[in-house]
Amino acid sequence: MQLPIVGVPHVAVIGSGSWGTTFAKILADGGSRVAMWARRPEVAREIMQSRRNSDYLPGINLPRGISASHRLPEVLEGAEHVYLSVPSQSVRENLRIIRDLIPAEAIVVSLMKGVEMSTRSRMSEVIAQELGVGPERIAVVSGPNLALEIAKEQPTAAVVSSAELATATEVAKIATNPYFRSFVNTDVIGTEFGGVLKNLIAVAIGIVDGVGYGENTKASIITRGLVEMTDFAVAYGARPETLSGLAGLGDLIATCESPLSRNNTAGRLLGQGYAFREVIAQMNQTAEGLSSVAPILELARAKGVEMPIVAQVAEVLDGTLHPRDIAPHLTTDEPQGE
Repeated sequence: MQLPIVGVPHVAVIGSGSWGTTFAKILADGGSRVAMWARRPEVAREIMQSRRNSDYLPGINLPRGISASHRLPEVLEGAEHVYLSVPSQSVRENLRIIRDLIPAEAIVVSLMKGVEMSTRSRMSEVIAQELGVGPERIAVVSGPNLALEIAKEQPTAAVVSSAELATATEVAKIATNPYFRSFVNTDVIGTEFGGVLKNLIAVAIGIVDGVGYGENTKASIITRGLVEMTDFAVAYGARPETLSGLAGLGDLIATCESPLSRNNTAGRLLGQGYAFREVIAQMNQTAEGLSSVAPILELARAKGVEMPIVAQVAEVLDGTLHPRDIAPHLTTDEPQGE
């Protein structure tokens, strides 16, 4: 690897899927020198030789400020920030592999939107547990972030959150460029849960879309889904305004309404009658919402939070509810306050 240029941030991105590659582009276009880790050597080779990652971002040219390797020591050497973009269910395993390679003072940033099934831990919690770093060195990124649109440099925004405002500000500064703006907050819980919960509502939207229901049904589910998201996140210590911002409502709208959304696509296949295992087989990338349903419902029960939309998504996944019957939660026998 080449030595970093003095004064230019040197960062590492672990993961070469669509979002990891897109965020590497965001950082490089913001002026950073970016080293990417790709699990498959052929992906790293394509990035280096042709400035493309055709498996995940077809047609997108990558900046020359990005280098790539399948060798972790090369990627992590000298990194000031380490951005993690791997499937949430394998992040603990990956952290154990890179733990001794991460520079001592590096900030670790989660780009992931999931909850670990076995422990029900948020990604920042897994990072803290496995790396033994304090909250001042951990940040999370969330918001309406459909990778291909951003890779095409369509203007958008995101939220960088850390318990330490200075850390969030430092990350946001280098994760900003002419087409991507990063805002900051210190509500890590709300920011992370917003990114997780909107995936579950997006699966529900995909299901009703696949069934053939129209915009009224989808608008009702999005609106009531935001209530479920807010009730859940607040029960775990989040600030309600976070769920009304980019990490909540903003991400919810983008994920529910776009065919680029993996969770929406997975739901649509379910609504069209495909079984859960068939949906998994057809998906080229991870739809985090599918693996987060069960742990989120367990966490909701622990706090006494009712989540009827998410509960019905779980029933569809289990095959105990027909996709066409996913909307009755919108009506009850007795009038309710909104």
